[in-house]
Amino acid sequence: MTTSRTAPPEAKPGRRRWWRYGAALLVLAALLVVGGRLAWSWIDPFGERSIDRSQPALLQSIKDMSRFEAATGNFQVVVDLEKDANFLPDAIKGTRTLFVGAGGVDAYVDFSALATNGVTVSPDRTEATVRLPRAQLEKPNLDNSRSYVFAQERGLFDRVRDFLSGSPADQRELYLLAEKKISEAAVASDLRARADANTKTMLSGMLRSLGFTKVTVKFTDEP
Repeated sequence: MTTSRTAPPEAKPGRRRWWRYGAALLVLAALLVVGGRLAWSWIDPFGERSIDRSQPALLQSIKDMSRFEAATGNFQVVVDLEKDANFLPDAIKGTRTLFVGAGGVDAYVDFSALATNGVTVSPDRTEATVRLPRAQLEKPNLDNSRSYVFAQERGLFDRVRDFLSGSPADQRELYLLAEKKISEAAVASDLRARADANTKTMLSGMLRSLGFTKVTVKFTDEP
């Protein structure tokens, strides 16, 4: 006995038509969304642009330098600054900021005395004695690209105040503290001693290349 399979009934024309309309509407909606986002990015009414109308820099003065930059030290410090209210908990009033400060300190030797009595030459011009002051430290130069606020905690009053002011808290105090700590670290380091040694090496090599066979470099505090 054989059985015959009957083909499934075809979908009604009206149902197929509604499926086509639905697919077309979905494609149209997707195109509208993509086009709208592109148009919004092109004509964003709330977008901002930067216009630099600054005047060109004017040269006010030129100062001749008579010093040798003998060494540079790179430093990094983490400033932990906390401000508390006298009678309020930190959650209500108070701030604590962790600031990473990075910058360099230059050590230099003043060569202005060389033009007067800083160099003594023997009669046969084979020996030279140079007297110089010790190396000094320049003011720390913080690198803005490597200095940043790492973390910050603020009380409720401080958050509201910053929100109403429309500008972040002033970071000038953080930069000043970082400069102070880096300056103290430079003084405690061997940066000046390295600058003195580099200056001696530079002057000895230069004078020997000029024909002096014996070169002595002394600092003013040396006998």
